[in-house]
Amino acid sequence: MASSQRADDAHRRTAVIIGAGPAGLTAALELLRRTDIQPVVLEASHAIGGLSRTVEYKGNRIDIGGHRFFSRSERVNQWWQQLLPLQTQAGADTSSIDPVSACETDRRDVLLVRPRQSRIYFARKFFDYPLALNANTLRGLGFWRTLRIAASYLRVRLRPNRPERNLEDFFINRFGRELYQTFFQSYTEKLWGTPCADISADWGAQRIRGLSLLAAVRNCIPGLGGAKPKTRASQACSPARETSLIDQFLYPRLGPGHMWQRAGDEILALGGTIHHGTTVHRLCVHRDRIQGVEAAQANGGTMAFRADFVFSTMPIPQLIDSLSEPAPANVRAIAEGLQFRDFLTVGVLVQKLALTESDGSPLRDNWIYIQEPGVRMTRLQIFNNWSPDMVANEDTAWLGLEYVCSEGDDLWSMPDAALQTFAARELESIGVIQAGSVLDACVVRAPKAYPAYFGTYEGFGEVRDYLAHFCNLFPIGRNGQHRYNNQDHSMLTAMLAVDQIVSGTFDPAALWSVNAEQAYHESR
Repeated sequence: MASSQRADDAHRRTAVIIGAGPAGLTAALELLRRTDIQPVVLEASHAIGGLSRTVEYKGNRIDIGGHRFFSRSERVNQWWQQLLPLQTQAGADTSSIDPVSACETDRRDVLLVRPRQSRIYFARKFFDYPLALNANTLRGLGFWRTLRIAASYLRVRLRPNRPERNLEDFFINRFGRELYQTFFQSYTEKLWGTPCADISADWGAQRIRGLSLLAAVRNCIPGLGGAKPKTRASQACSPARETSLIDQFLYPRLGPGHMWQRAGDEILALGGTIHHGTTVHRLCVHRDRIQGVEAAQANGGTMAFRADFVFSTMPIPQLIDSLSEPAPANVRAIAEGLQFRDFLTVGVLVQKLALTESDGSPLRDNWIYIQEPGVRMTRLQIFNNWSPDMVANEDTAWLGLEYVCSEGDDLWSMPDAALQTFAARELESIGVIQAGSVLDACVVRAPKAYPAYFGTYEGFGEVRDYLAHFCNLFPIGRNGQHRYNNQDHSMLTAMLAVDQIVSGTFDPAALWSVNAEQAYHESR
């Protein structure tokens, strides 16, 4: 019996999955649920969840970048709720949600229904996000600036920039030059560290498609599709309009890593394998296939795996460099020239915020876009408002200051203690907290968080075409495709890859089509 089992295992097909983020874990779990293929997940870090992990510091939890759990894909919504059922809560409207399963309020492995609020902080005033030309916005901008914005928008409607050569053209065509320079230019250039004129318009097409000044007008005029309907939790699960405007969303009780820890637990329970501290350094190529994967372990050892299929979420430059047979020179040059932006979160614990709502109550924002000049933070997370369990003491405010930088620059190289002091001073300088109110702080670094749409990105199609040459290689996820995917998009690339294995087809173009459509990525 034992020898028969060993023989079965020896003949069982193996899928090597590089990376234990949302894409890699989804691929592994889909394979285990739907096939007899053995998934082996190789993760360089000792954490699970990739950029969607939750980092804990003294009982306070950090969500790196902020992850709302909603998707235009019902398949993804169902998948989430199979791992973490929906918790019914007092005050949450769940009348139109059709959950896979429901649970009592004392269950801990649950998805919460959370109220959504996000705003822009500019000139010491709050503006709606996305922008709506309502009374609050007009008061904040003032009469003359509003007039210039309107005139600028009319000019570009009459004579748009064609073709849209870059991100600057993309913004100006949708908002006019005046509004672009007021709200979009400095923030976007702070995010990417390069002028908008040097960034591909593809980023705008993927991240803010469907938004424009005309949409902002419609959003505040009843009858034009912009009046907000009654708040419904169902919009978090099944958005029927642009979901930047959703009123509620789903969220794991302990942050996004809660979801991916559950996924990892189920992978192990179903017989899959996850190796942490394991860095892939070689993909063994034979003609049009990857036959094996070699990796180095943190303890100095090495591992080798036979591979019937390979799912890669590692950055494209590393993937190309790891091939045992060198890629063509043009492909190597493009891959080596692809750039990334790196991400810092400074967690800051304070007794209370100096900023409040207009009625004096605590801020209700999940996150705030910081567009004040003179500070380098891009967004401010208020983790209390994501889930009460993200903060150890509900009487304190647990903040996440987000900084986008490049590995090796002054911010990235700044020691943690100095960065904590720097972040606290930025909060004070724009009136968010009072001096001396900081109780504690920590720093979380996330390299290669944002695949960049400049450098050699214009030639990326040549890399994509070359990778399609390998009939058992599936590049999935954000870095695996060098695309600014949300976690649901990353999951969909993994699901589609497994679909192809199950059906016996191989269609690389289908994987690259996820999040490439020109309809707004948060609408349906």
